[in-house]
Amino acid sequence: MSETAYVRTEMVPSLPAPSRSSGFVAWLRKNLFASVGDTLLTLVGAAFLIWAIPPLYSFFIGNAVPPGGTVEQCRVESVGACWAYIAARVNFFIYGFYPISEYWRPNTVFALGALLLIPLLWPRIPFKRLNALLFFVVFPVVVYVLLNGGMFGLRPVPTEQWGGLLVTLIISLVGIICSIPLGILLALGRQSKLPIIKTLCVLFIELWRAVPLITVLFMASIMLPLFMPQGMTVDKLLRALVGVTLFSSAYMAEVIRGGLQAIGRGQYEAGASLGLNYWQRMGFIVLPQALKHVIPGIVNNFISLFKDTSLVSIVGIFDLLNTIQAATADINWAAPTQAVTGYVFAAAVYWVFCFSMSRYSLYMERRLNTGHKR
Repeated sequence: MSETAYVRTEMVPSLPAPSRSSGFVAWLRKNLFASVGDTLLTLVGAAFLIWAIPPLYSFFIGNAVPPGGTVEQCRVESVGACWAYIAARVNFFIYGFYPISEYWRPNTVFALGALLLIPLLWPRIPFKRLNALLFFVVFPVVVYVLLNGGMFGLRPVPTEQWGGLLVTLIISLVGIICSIPLGILLALGRQSKLPIIKTLCVLFIELWRAVPLITVLFMASIMLPLFMPQGMTVDKLLRALVGVTLFSSAYMAEVIRGGLQAIGRGQYEAGASLGLNYWQRMGFIVLPQALKHVIPGIVNNFISLFKDTSLVSIVGIFDLLNTIQAATADINWAAPTQAVTGYVFAAAVYWVFCFSMSRYSLYMERRLNTGHKR
């Protein structure tokens, strides 16, 4: 009895996956029509988009007056957004009352800030210590000298003339950068075994968390000068910077304290067994792990602080929101959609910065998530 064997000499071409498990139809079935409830929500969402998109398109694009248009076009009935107004007043929104002939100074500050901040946020770029030294130590001095003037032949420009996006970025960056070390010290102090230090930190945190930011700004701008010696004044912008920083550091301390409590006791004991003192254990072992755990909370504080800078307009500081509100009084650009267009522009600027911080936070979470992936 003989056996017959067959040996294939050509590979069979691979067949596509079944249509029910891959492709666009499968994606729709999985994400939009997986159940009756999902189908209803999808239909409701589609109906809402059909209802909302046409008028939004008409306002922002279809009937809008593009940059370069005239004020007469913006005054036509049923006109959309007046982007010509934004283009005409954009310098005021960015620099406030800063002298036009000195715009090169804030522009230099913007360029230097981006040049130093982007490499600092990029993990793989070398010379991080030098970069950090330049950004946190040298850059603030350069910013003060350039913007304030009065030295090296620069024309003095008082802070009352600063405004717009320039002031918003200054307040938010100072608050964000200074609140982190203060928050760390307050969080460590609240966990201290020394009663005096712990009590002082608890009182500080609870005091600043018990009052709204607008009250802090009013106290810093209106009440503080009443307690100063006669003839002594403190710059209004500096008062706002101090108030925002202290307010934000109290919230930052509680976020960081949550991260410290998430670290097991064994990490502290392991550092002690290696002969490390308190600050070495915190700096090399505990704090790096604690800060990694609370990245979402820290960035959430940053985003909240950036948006809360709009409250300084109440005490007469011309941030981005205040410049837009002031520009609505310009009768040369009076139009039905003038104010709406200005507020839409402000919302877009805030969204760009807040969304960028959120995306960077997610990137850092993924990069530092080694050993904790689920």
